Amino acid sequence: MTTALVTGANRGIGLALSTQLAARGMDVIGVCRQSSSALAAPNIEVIENIDVSNPENLASLASQLSGRRIDYLINNAGIADGIAMDDLDARAIASCKRMFEVNSLGPLLTTQALLGCLGEGSKVGIITSRMGSVDDNDSGGSYGYRMSKAAVNAAGKSLSIDLKPRGIAVGILHPGWVRTDMTGHGGLIDTDESARGLLARMDELNLSNTGTFWHMNGEQLPW
Repeated sequence: MTTALVTGANRGIGLALSTQLAARGMDVIGVCRQSSSALAAPNIEVIENIDVSNPENLASLASQLSGRRIDYLINNAGIADGIAMDDLDARAIASCKRMFEVNSLGPLLTTQALLGCLGEGSKVGIITSRMGSVDDNDSGGSYGYRMSKAAVNAAGKSLSIDLKPRGIAVGILHPGWVRTDMTGHGGLIDTDESARGLLARMDELNLSNTGTFWHMNGEQLPW
């Protein structure tokens, strides 16, 4: 049986991904800082108290999963804070640093920590945002979030090169504008639709298209 691990699995897109993967009959490991009643389903294994920006937490996660294979590693955990040019005070700078820790370093550190569980044919998904595209930016603002997502896009590209010799493909995936707590439920699509599209992109991911930047709807996005 194939196994999928999803970070940030307790709510929103992560919860929808975990639920849909479990419905496929996959073994699902939902990783989060704190579980939720929705995630606590009989067919989802929950590992909580994991902050993806904390190396000690990730070492604990790797130890708990030692000897197990992960076929789909989906780095979904992320945070957002809208910061405009006029907001760049001490609080905003601290928020920017925290977004880099979680959104940029988190997927990289998680993937590194779990390399022992990945093998030929495994796939790594990084849930990013088209707001990390430099070419697509026509509205400005959101400094910390945009920069953190551009940084994780760069990390995902490098990972795709470094992991290709091991037979591991990496997808850099935009979930769409989704109605979640992060967007104030102001998006265009719900979490189930987003998760279906993201999993379709994961299914199509291979060593030929590794390291590319995709919208959940199948559109390739500019850097």
